[in-house]
Order: sequence, then structure tokens, then C-alpha cells
Amino acid sequence: MEHPAVYQLVNYVNSFRLRVYIWNLTFGGRIQLPDEWRIQVTGLPVVRGGQQFVPDIGGKTVILGWCEELEVFAAYDIRKHLGILGGSPSIQIRQPALEKARINGLASHFKGEEEVAFAIKPSYMAAYLENMEDLHACGSSEEALRILDEICKDPNKVNEKDIQDHVPELRRWAVVSTKKALRDANFKDRVLTAYSQTCAMCGVQLRLIDAAHLLPAAHPESTDETSNGIALCALHHRAFDSALVTFDVDYRIHRNLSKERELANSGLDVGLAGFSEKLLPQINLPQNLKDRPSSKYLEKVNAMRGWAV
Repeated sequence: MEHPAVYQLVNYVNSFRLRVYIWNLTFGGRIQLPDEWRIQVTGLPVVRGGQQFVPDIGGKTVILGWCEELEVFAAYDIRKHLGILGGSPSIQIRQPALEKARINGLASHFKGEEEVAFAIKPSYMAAYLENMEDLHACGSSEEALRILDEICKDPNKVNEKDIQDHVPELRRWAVVSTKKALRDANFKDRVLTAYSQTCAMCGVQLRLIDAAHLLPAAHPESTDETSNGIALCALHHRAFDSALVTFDVDYRIHRNLSKERELANSGLDVGLAGFSEKLLPQINLPQNLKDRPSSKYLEKVNAMRGWAV
């Protein structure tokens, strides 16, 4: 491919331009480093007589490698690779980081001289891109990197006090924001995998599926357990959160007839018939019993929203 590729990324709250340099990862080939993978940098624009990465002014720029064998990305800090590159330039990462990312979603590899590379599972790429500058900045602090490694293993096991006590003030925001992003990505990954990327209420896929909490994340008793989640399309996610629909401990789906009458009286019921027809009698369930909705969280949220089911 030609370098760079440029995209405009949009999510619910943010939009930014992304400049992407990407190559396949290959074995490094050095006998003394048998676990080394690298990208061979080719095809860059020639600026002032030599190949250079050109950062996007006003946007973000990412250097990536793709490992087909392990199905993870490597991501490098462009700030450490500015200026004219030498002949046959390459950038490395170690295999243990790639393997950890395949399991945990994200893993760091300290390269020395305050440079840290990351290995990333595709479903965690959004979390990385949102926080990439802060993540790479952790290379300047051993304590920040240590806590970050613990967060990558299990974001729920690192508390705010650990971060406050051990991470330098300049890097705390990076670690805290990364913890939240990884926790969210981990929950989403587990829930969508459990439900096969399919809406539990209507059966649609189409890459329109959210990982919804049963008991809302802001509730003091909410958790990121898979059993406190359900996969819903964007429409049914909104309908569930606004108490237009729910389901009971026997997994039967219920419509809120009172709300439906209210919508009809307000002249806002266009599409209601089609909406109702597409609802399944019962939600589709994950195969693994441990991943199925917990009656504890379901009963609490139904009571909170006034359901008598």
C-alpha cells in the first residue's frame, strides 16, 4: 500500500483524523534475538533528501505492524522515529508482548531510551488510539510502566490508590484513562464474544452491536462481569436503557405497554409496530452458563426502572 493512509475516525463523543503507516511484521532474523519481530520500513515520502515519517498536524499519526500468525498489531511511538531514516530501516518488538496482547488485549514492550511499543488485539485498537500519546509517554517512568503492565493483565485489580501511590503525577492521567479504556474494552470484548456479536433481542449482527450493562456502570453495585452484560443492537440498547423493553429471569422479553401508550398519545409511535414485530419471544443466550445474565443484576435493574416482571 502507499504510505500513509488517512482516515477520519468518529465515535459517540469524538472525531479525529488518523494518519496510518503500516507494514507486516516479520521475524527479525537475528540469532541472538530469536523472539524479535520487526517491520521493514519502505515506501515513505522523501523529505529533504531522505525517507521520513510525516506526522499529521492537528490529527494523530500511528506506526503499525500486523502479525498474521498471532493476529495482533504492534504500535510504535512516532515521536521516537522522526527525522531522516537510515538505510533499510526497521522497528522491532518482542514476541512475548505479542503473545500477551493476544490473551489480554494490550501489552507493552520497553525498548529503552524511554521508548515503549505496544502489542494490541484488534478489538482493543480503539482504546489504544484514544490514549496513544499518554500510553507512549509512560516510557519515561518505570513505575508507570509497571502499573500499566498490571492493568493490561487485569484492569479491575489495580485500584486508584495504587496509581496515586506509585505513578508520578505527570503520568497518572495516562494510567487512569488507560485503565478505564481497557476495562471498557475488556467488558465489550467478553460480552460481544459471548453473544457471537449478535443482538440478544432481535438477532441482528451487521457490526451494530453494543455491550450493554444490565445494572448501569454508574450504579455503585455495578460490575464488569460478563453476567452483568448483554449484547444489544444500538436500537434495543437505547430501548432497554429507557425501559421501553426488558426481560425477566426466565429470559422472556417484555414491552412497556404504558410507555407505548404514552408515545402514541404524543404522536411519537411511528415505527412501533415494526419495532415490536422484530423482538424475539426470549433473548438469545450465550452457550457458557457463566456468561448468561445474572438474576441478581437483572432483578435490581428491573426494580429500579419500575418493572413488575
